[in-house]
Amino acid sequence: MGLAIKPAAARFKLIFYVPPTHLQICKDAIFAAGAGRYPGPGNYTECCWTTLGIGQFNPGEGANPHTGEIGALTQKEEARVETLCVSEDVVRSAVTALKSVHPYEEPAYEVFKMENF
Repeated sequence: MGLAIKPAAARFKLIFYVPPTHLQICKDAIFAAGAGRYPGPGNYTECCWTTLGIGQFNPGEGANPHTGEIGALTQKEEARVETLCVSEDVVRSAVTALKSVHPYEEPAYEVFKMENF
């Protein structure tokens, strides 16, 4: 009888944008939900890539913007954070945690399923 090959857990990349004033609270929340952990030797945790840039938006009627004014183009410094989530449960928990602490009424985030080659 041969050894059964256990399939690797699905991996996802979570990317989100946040004002620098809320960067640490958002990172703390997603890490507490299990994001940023790399499987294998080393037990690496709280791993991410962070870059700063300029976000742009124009809030429409009915919006409740954290910053800026309805009908006015706004440009603000934001951080882009990328991190690994191992399993769909982890990425879903991380997104829920992110939304619970993020200051924007509509946090900008993306989730990509990664291939394992």
